[in-house]
Amino acid sequence: MPDSKFPSYSHRVPVTARNIVATSQPRAAQAGINMLKKGGNAVDAVIATAITLTVVEPTSNGIGGDAFAIVWDGKQLHGINGSGRSPKAWIYERFSHLDKTPQRGWDTVTVPGAVSVWAALSEKFGQLPFEQLFEPAIRYATDGFPITPKTARAWKSAATTLNEFPEFYKTFLPHGRAPKVGEIFSCEDQAKTLELIAGTKGESFYRGELAEKIVACSRKDGGLMTFDDLASHKPEWVTPLSQDYQDITLHELPPNGQGLAALIAIGILDRFDLSKYPMDSADSIHLQIEVLKLAFADIKAHLADPEYMKIDPYKFLKHDYLDSRAKLIDLNNASFPKSGIPYDGGTVYLTVADSDGMMVSFIQSNYMGFGSGIVIPGTGISMQNRGCGFTLEKGHPNQVDGGKRPYHTIIPGFVTKKDAPLLSFGVMGGHMQAQGHIQIITRIFDYGQNPQAASDFPRWYITEDSKIAVEPGFSADMLNELTSRGHTIITDLDESTFGGAQLIYKSDDGYIAGSDHRKDGLAIGF
Repeated sequence: MPDSKFPSYSHRVPVTARNIVATSQPRAAQAGINMLKKGGNAVDAVIATAITLTVVEPTSNGIGGDAFAIVWDGKQLHGINGSGRSPKAWIYERFSHLDKTPQRGWDTVTVPGAVSVWAALSEKFGQLPFEQLFEPAIRYATDGFPITPKTARAWKSAATTLNEFPEFYKTFLPHGRAPKVGEIFSCEDQAKTLELIAGTKGESFYRGELAEKIVACSRKDGGLMTFDDLASHKPEWVTPLSQDYQDITLHELPPNGQGLAALIAIGILDRFDLSKYPMDSADSIHLQIEVLKLAFADIKAHLADPEYMKIDPYKFLKHDYLDSRAKLIDLNNASFPKSGIPYDGGTVYLTVADSDGMMVSFIQSNYMGFGSGIVIPGTGISMQNRGCGFTLEKGHPNQVDGGKRPYHTIIPGFVTKKDAPLLSFGVMGGHMQAQGHIQIITRIFDYGQNPQAASDFPRWYITEDSKIAVEPGFSADMLNELTSRGHTIITDLDESTFGGAQLIYKSDDGYIAGSDHRKDGLAIGF
């Protein structure tokens, strides 16, 4: 890796190899590597990694969550949207008396899509038998595994907020508390569930035994999810949206995910020459903050299930629109366009690349940690609470309703150059994700940082009320300058606020990968 390409180094070095997996848990990364060594491709590896993550990092994702992916198959990009719809029986009046959308319980549960994405990816691209991809996860669920530090911390927090749910308590707090660092946790119910999914290629989850258990639990607890809601689910193959920046192209999945925000922001930023400002200078960071504020204002007002959006997403990426938005930015003063940014506290991101040139960007989530608090008895399935992504604002395209996909925060990213793959990446963590995409792009392509350095250097974060949270490492002079321009700087947010990146860069002969120190994971390869 020549210094001329990547001159900036952090305390950790990036991983270089011809086959690489990067994710937030070492055991999950190893599961993916093992599939590559058994003759599988990047898609086989990413599925095995994703399945294993539901067992070894249940604090951020689960069998009852959603998933999205962008796949470079060696010739072109493919996108898949695995977000599920709300129960058809939901009506606005069920929620209209509330001050905000619920955060826990059945009235937050949309149809989980992750299982359908695993099956669809395997069917379209996989080389190994579907059942084989489940073997590592089933082994960990059966035999147990020691809990890693950051997962233990998240688990302890969830124990406080979700212990009122009996099945969650029984399944995930087996000793009446969260497992401690290094303590062995196992869940035979998860193992049995994964065996059913593997043996039926996902059919049991949507149209079989597992579906029946989900519906029975919903009915017992007053939920409205039906067998038909599950049986009618299928993931959607989509064409990624794209936006040029300098001599590269950023690709994101179209709505209902917030990838559109990253595309709007990078499109506005392309109207400026960011590289003429020093890295982490007040000018550089101010510009990035301002373009993201404008992007968030747009998606807050308009982003929803594409079937309900009133404005075509492509119109936000037209040159004249981006030009007009760029003119609103004042280099010397902070702006405060109206925007609201949803919270998200539980997501895993993973990326895999193989020696044949296939690269996969994949993200999976239950939303707020374990999700809704609902655990289906006897299955180990923690159900997501993606229904929180709806709004109660009457007439908004993202208004809560039945049979509808909510605004989604999780987004996989991908970069090409001259129609060739260059970077597969993501930054898990709610509305940090679009912000993280911009920070990774600028650090690598404006400032020449290697993937690990781009991940490790300090981040900033636009809060819901437009304050700017920063990690340690920025100069006091720079922060004072941002303050003088009207930004309110805060320094007391937890490390987890700033997300977790995983990224793989395509080099001339193999790949260069980085994995975020803010998570428990790593990048490994051969």
